[in-house]
Amino acid sequence: MVGKTKRFSLAGAGGSILVTFFALLCVAPLVYMVLMSFTQLRTLYIRLEDITFNLQNYYIIIFKNSFGRALLNSIIVAVLSCVWTDLVCAMAAYGFEKKPVPGKEKLFKVYLATMMIPSQVTLIPLFLIMRQIGWLNSYAALVVPMAGAFGCFMLRQFMKNVDDVFIEAAQIDGCPEPLIFLRVVLPLVQPALISLTIFTFVSAWNSFIWPLVVNTNTQMYTFPIALSLLDSQHDTNYGLTMAAAAASFVIPFAMYVGMQEQFVEGIALGGVKG
Repeated sequence: MVGKTKRFSLAGAGGSILVTFFALLCVAPLVYMVLMSFTQLRTLYIRLEDITFNLQNYYIIIFKNSFGRALLNSIIVAVLSCVWTDLVCAMAAYGFEKKPVPGKEKLFKVYLATMMIPSQVTLIPLFLIMRQIGWLNSYAALVVPMAGAFGCFMLRQFMKNVDDVFIEAAQIDGCPEPLIFLRVVLPLVQPALISLTIFTFVSAWNSFIWPLVVNTNTQMYTFPIALSLLDSQHDTNYGLTMAAAAASFVIPFAMYVGMQEQFVEGIALGGVKG
C-alpha cells in the first residue's frame, strides 16, 4: 500500500508540474505583449531597461490617431451584434422547434447547409446587397450579417429540453405569443443565450475582412483595422502595436470573465430537465 501511495504521489506531482509548465507556456506570450507595450522599441527583442511602465502608448491608442474612434466602433458593433444575433436566432430557433410549420425540418436542413459555404464565397454578393440598399459605411452593415445558422442551431438544440407544458400553460392563461417568447422561452434558454453572446461578441470584435470591405470611410473603421494600420514596411513601433493588441485583448477577456458567473447561474436557475 505504501508503494502504491508513493507511485500515485509521484504521478500526481508529475502531472501538476506538466500542467504548470503548459500553463506558463500559454501565459508567456501575454506577459511579453504587456511588457512590450510599455516600451518604444522598433525591434522585438526586449530588455528590462527598455521597460518604462508609463501609459504613453495606451494614451496614444485611446486618444490619438483615430484609435479611440475605432475602439468605440468595435464596442458598438460587438454589443449590437450580440443583441441582434440573440434575438433573431432565438426567434428562428423557437419557430423551428416549437411551432407546427409544414416542411420545417427540410427547411432547417437547407438553412444548416449554409454553414458549409465559405464566407469568401458570399463576400462579394453580400457587399453588392449592402451597396444596393445603401448600408455601406454604417453599423447596420456590420451588425445584420452576424446572425447566422450556427446561433439558430445551438439555441434550437437547447430548446429541445424546454418542456412544452410551460408554453401551453402560458397559452391557457391567455398570454400573447410575443410575451410567451420573451417571458417564458428566453429565461429557460438563458445558458445558451449567454454562450451565444460570448461567441458573437468575440467574433464581431475580431472581425477584420468584412469591416474592411464594407467600410470606405475611415471614421467607421473598427479596432482590428486600425491595429493593422500600425504596421509599417520600413519602421514599426512594436511597443505601440503591443499596446493596441493588449487593449484589443482586455475588453473581450473582461467580458468573458464577467459573464462566467451569469453562465453558471443561468445553468442552475434556467436549466430544465425533461
